[in-house]
Amino acid sequence: MVEIGKYNKLKIVKDLSFGMYLDGGDGIEILLPARYIPKNVKPGDEIEVFIYHDNEGRLIATTDRPLAIAGEFRYMEVASVNDTGAFLKWGIMKDLLVPFSEQKVRMKTGNFYLVYIHVDHITGRIIASAKIDKYLDNTFPHYTPNQEVELLVAEETNLGYKVIINNLHSGLIYRTEIFRHLEKGEKLKGYIKGVREDEKIDVSLTPIGYDKVMNVKERLLETLRIHGGFLKVHDKSDPEEIYALFHCSKKAFKQAVGALYKEKNCTGTNRNKTCPIKTVFLYLNKL
Repeated sequence: MVEIGKYNKLKIVKDLSFGMYLDGGDGIEILLPARYIPKNVKPGDEIEVFIYHDNEGRLIATTDRPLAIAGEFRYMEVASVNDTGAFLKWGIMKDLLVPFSEQKVRMKTGNFYLVYIHVDHITGRIIASAKIDKYLDNTFPHYTPNQEVELLVAEETNLGYKVIINNLHSGLIYRTEIFRHLEKGEKLKGYIKGVREDEKIDVSLTPIGYDKVMNVKERLLETLRIHGGFLKVHDKSDPEEIYALFHCSKKAFKQAVGALYKEKNCTGTNRNKTCPIKTVFLYLNKL
């Protein structure tokens, strides 16, 4: 059985002048219009397609890739508004409907909104909803500290940025731990700091604890090697400059530098710019 609103691998069963029919299971054949047919395919081959409803309500296939599929959150732009609701630019021939009942505020053409894409249980069609809270935090958050996760930046708050974790849960990155500008709708990697007793989740953009220091050390040394053993960064540099180079906070950078110093990988008379670790400390006026 095909999954509407998602990618499916289906077998080609008919080849006609206007397109190919795919086996949708249970005796259902789904049209793949000619414009979307890949080269050198024939009946009996399997191809990956996205399944949705056309304007007549019929199932149809495309090899185009929409901006989001059912079960995903995404910032999307409103293409038009009519008496039915708002229609979002979806990246395929058909725009995606957000009924008025699924809008938090009346959507306007040209504006971007965070929505959740799903199959409506009444009509069976794919729609989007801006009432995202009802699609989040419906399962217990089974995360471990420092676990790497996928994040979607949802909105800015007084405390920092609210994010969506692994397309399942809401979390928060505190403002004091953000060292670059974040855009709404931006996708990035993050790390679980912890799950509180009230099941609220704190997230970091960098690994925590020892793993973080180790990762920053490796990036620091590799960056130094790339730049010939010298970088114009030090303990007075702006946090944004440090983040741009090493993808870490200024605090993590200083911890990594301190850890390298303790290792004493370059000592004695070897105090020249060919030694990456010594270079860091020479520039930081640590030696």
